[in-house]
Amino acid sequence: MIQRIQSIYLLIVVLLGSLLPFVFPLWTTPEGTAVYATEVLIAMSLFIGSAFVALMSIFLFKNRQLQFVLGRLNIISNFILLGFFVYWSLSLPGEMNISEKGIGMLIPILSIVFLVLANKAIKKDEALVKSVDRFR
Repeated sequence: MIQRIQSIYLLIVVLLGSLLPFVFPLWTTPEGTAVYATEVLIAMSLFIGSAFVALMSIFLFKNRQLQFVLGRLNIISNFILLGFFVYWSLSLPGEMNISEKGIGMLIPILSIVFLVLANKAIKKDEALVKSVDRFR
């Protein structure tokens, strides 16, 4: 059901994970070349995996518990991706030549925010269904 607010949040996560990493660079090398997510296998796979899990959980609207669990797993995968970015940007000089960080490194943070909002709305829906069942 696309009219629910958590579906909108999850759709935003799908767009963040599937489109923006290939538009915005992750970082710029000292030579001035922009490095995109397609050039880093781990980043690309985690971005696509996050988008796929969010898309899959949109269509699991009948099973709110599984949708909530998938949201949490997606948050964890985005934290792992963010950890990789922090490690790559803070590594010793010479190991990773990053001269300027790109806006693509902020995409996991935005995804985490929208996933938390979606999980909050899913939890609210679950509480509403339980309260209605209590009256029967």
